[in-house]
Amino acid sequence: MKLLSSPRLSPEEACPYILGEMARHEFFLATDLTEEEFDTYLEKGFRKFGIYFFRPNCAHCQKCLPLRVRSKDFSPSKSQKRVLKKNKDVTIKFNSLVYREEIFDLFVKHSKVRFKQDESKIGSREDFIQTHFTPSTSALLSEFYLKDQLIAVGFLDISKEAASSVYFIYDPDFSERSLGIFGALKEIEFAKESGRPYYYLGYYIKENPSMSYKNQFHPFEIYDWKKEFWK
Repeated sequence: MKLLSSPRLSPEEACPYILGEMARHEFFLATDLTEEEFDTYLEKGFRKFGIYFFRPNCAHCQKCLPLRVRSKDFSPSKSQKRVLKKNKDVTIKFNSLVYREEIFDLFVKHSKVRFKQDESKIGSREDFIQTHFTPSTSALLSEFYLKDQLIAVGFLDISKEAASSVYFIYDPDFSERSLGIFGALKEIEFAKESGRPYYYLGYYIKENPSMSYKNQFHPFEIYDWKKEFWK
């Protein structure tokens, strides 16, 4: 691992996930991690975008909990099986992390429609490349095609023991297909078939409705910040 900056704390700011709470992060910059080194950070509750590694370090709140699915033991629920059936005509490819203009176009469309963001909040092409196409460890794209049309893309970081979901985007014209759920199901399947026992789904906050889907993938484990272990 090549450490580009020492660990430090961000300034406190309004929490984007819980109204009325203040938030801050512990973070550092690093590159050239081995898959084994990356495992150690995932296991301690870290997430990453490109070379930026971070985890919550909030003074009065520990509601932002890392969640990982036990992929080796996972089997889809009835509702998840319906999502799989609905998308049986979708082709999935796992490819190298290489930038293409059509992926950025999909990201812009997803951001505008799904999150009602205007151009100023979406960011530039250069920002997108720096955040999602600057690898610091092993990484892949999960690509979803309906015939020849790219309708969804997942960004996956890869460790020896896990696949970690960084971000997932989809074409809002196909919202009725529940592509976010479908993407997670196929990425869990990838983790399982590649011999990786875990699939990391980022942080889960019980009080945040937009994160309620994350605890629907059973069995899963939650990281206990105080005791520093998964349960």
